[in-house]
Amino acid sequence: MSGPTCPSRRAAAWLGAYARSFGFVGLVVAALFFSASVTPSLLPRRVASQGLLSGFAAAAGYGIGVLSLGFYGFLELRPFTGHARVVARRVAGGFAFVVVFAFQWRATFWQNDLRARMGMEPLASAAPWRTALIAVLTAALLVALGRLAQSATRFTTRQLHRVMPCRVATALGVATVCLAGVFIANGVLARGLHTAADRFFLALNAQIEPAFAPPTHGPSPGIAPLGGEGSLLPWKTVGRFGRQFVAGGPAREDIAAFTRRPARHPIRVYAGIMPEQSPEQSAQRALDELKRLGGFDRRVLIIATPTGTGWIDPGAADTVEFIHDGDTAIVAQQYSYLPSWMTLLVDPDRPVAAARALFDAVYAHWTSLPHDARPKLYLHGLSLGALGSAASANLVTLIEDPLHGALWSGPPFASTRWQEATAYRNPDSPAWLPEVQNGRLLRFVSPETPPDPVRPWGPIRGMYLQHASDPMAFFSPQLFWHRPDWLVGPRGPDVSPHLQWYPVVTGLQLAFDLPQATTVPFGHGHNYAAVDYLDAWIAVTAPPTWTADNTARFKHALALRPDQTLQPGRPRNAGSNHWLRFQTTPAPAASSPSP
Repeated sequence: MSGPTCPSRRAAAWLGAYARSFGFVGLVVAALFFSASVTPSLLPRRVASQGLLSGFAAAAGYGIGVLSLGFYGFLELRPFTGHARVVARRVAGGFAFVVVFAFQWRATFWQNDLRARMGMEPLASAAPWRTALIAVLTAALLVALGRLAQSATRFTTRQLHRVMPCRVATALGVATVCLAGVFIANGVLARGLHTAADRFFLALNAQIEPAFAPPTHGPSPGIAPLGGEGSLLPWKTVGRFGRQFVAGGPAREDIAAFTRRPARHPIRVYAGIMPEQSPEQSAQRALDELKRLGGFDRRVLIIATPTGTGWIDPGAADTVEFIHDGDTAIVAQQYSYLPSWMTLLVDPDRPVAAARALFDAVYAHWTSLPHDARPKLYLHGLSLGALGSAASANLVTLIEDPLHGALWSGPPFASTRWQEATAYRNPDSPAWLPEVQNGRLLRFVSPETPPDPVRPWGPIRGMYLQHASDPMAFFSPQLFWHRPDWLVGPRGPDVSPHLQWYPVVTGLQLAFDLPQATTVPFGHGHNYAAVDYLDAWIAVTAPPTWTADNTARFKHALALRPDQTLQPGRPRNAGSNHWLRFQTTPAPAASSPSP
C-alpha cells in the first residue's frame, strides 16, 4: 500500500527494528534494576517520580548488562551455544519476569508502609502500569542517547585511525567524545538551566510582598527598626525571605501573654545579598545594624546561617525567642537565592565563606566586650546553613574564648564537620543517631529521641537535630557502590524495614528523594517541626525562666495546628494578634522547671 500509510509504516518498521536491537542480557539486567527501583527508599514517591526513577534504573541496568557481556567476550570465555543457550535464556527470562511481577505487586504495600510511618494517607494503588510506561519511555530515550554517544565514539575513532595506531585512536576517540559530552552537559545544558533558574529566583528574591512591610517600631524607644528610616539595611535590599524573617515572629506582647512574665521585643537582623559586595562587607553591614539595634545588650545572641534560598526556619527562630522572653538577637546574612541543592552544585563554598565572614565580624566585637556584659553566643543553621555554620568557627576560637553552643538541623551530606562527628561515633550507636563520646560537647537528637534533660553538659553545648529519613543528610555518592552505615543495625522509626541496598539503584533512589525532601509531613524527611526545635533549644541554651508548664502549653498549642507551626504566614505588624488565641485552650501543666 502506498500513499499516506507509508510514513506510518516506515515509523512502525523503524520502531520494530529499534526494539529488536536491544540485547537479551541487557534487557534481563534492566528488568532486575527496574524491579529494585520500586522498593522503598527514605521517602514515599509519586507515580511520575517513580516512573522516571525506574527509567533511569532500567537504563543503567541495560548499560551494565551490555558492558558485562562485552567484558565476557573480551576475556574470550566460552559462550553459551545450542541447547544450553536456549535453556539459559529461558531461565533468565523467566526469572526476570517473576521478579518484575512480584516486585510490582508489592510496590503498593511498600509505599503504604512508608506512608503510614510518616502519617500520610495510604495509596489505593502504586499504578504499576503507568509507572512501567513512564519507565520504558525514559529508559528508551536514555539508551538512545547512549547509542548516539557510542556511534560518535566509533566515528571519531575511525577518523583518528587513519593517522595513528588503533589503540591510540580508540583512547583518543573515547576521550574526545567524553569531553564533548561533558562540555555539552556542563557548558550548554547546565549553564542554560542555571541561567534560567538564576533569573527566576533572582526575581523571586526581589519580590516585595505587601503583607511583610517594614517593622513599625524598633526594639526599644528611640531606635528605628530595621528597614526603616535610619536603618543601615534598606528594606528593598534585605531580600524576600529576609523580609519575611524580619517582619515575622512574635512581638513583646505575644511573648508576655504566653509566658505571663515581662518580655522584650526580639531583635532580628538580616543582610540581604548584594552582588557588588563581598561576604566580609555584607557581614560588616549586618554587624553595624546589630550594634545599632542593641543586639549585644541581650541575654542571647544567635548567628544564624540561612538555607540556599535565604530562608530561616520560623520554627527555630520563634521558639528560642519565646523561651528567653524575647531577650534575644538573631543576625544572619544571605549568600544565595537558589535552592540549597542547586547552590551545593553551583558553588558549595559560598555558604562557608558567608558564615565565616559573619561569625568573624560578630565574634571579634563580642570578644571585645567584658565577659559579664555580653550575651551568650550561639550558632544555628538549617540544611546548607548547617554546613556553613558548622564550619564558621575554628578550633582555636573554641579554645581561646569559646562560644556557648550551637543547634544545627538537617545537616547536608556534604558537611565535613557532620561527617567527622558521625564517623567518630561510639561503636554501639547507629549512624542515623550517633553518640559522640560522653555527649558533653556534641549530641544528636531526633523527634523520637529528644534531648536527655538529666545528662550533664560541658561548657559548650553542640547539637544536631536530624531525621533518620532525611535524604539531604544520608545521600552520598558512595551509595552507588557501597552499603551505607545507616542501614546497618537498628533503623530509624520512620525508615522502612523493607529498604534494602542495591548497587547503583539505591544511589538513584536517594538522588530522586532529594528534590522531594520537604514534601512529607513535619518530623520526617527534611521538614523540621517547631516542637522539636523547642526541646533542642531548651537543652542547648538552658533558659533560666522557662518552665515545664510553658513547654506543655506550647506543645499543646502547636498540636492544635495542622502545619505544626505558630505562624499562619502573617507578620507581627499585620494588626491582628495570631499568637494570643493559643492561650484560650488549657493544656496539661507541669510545675517543675525545664532543665
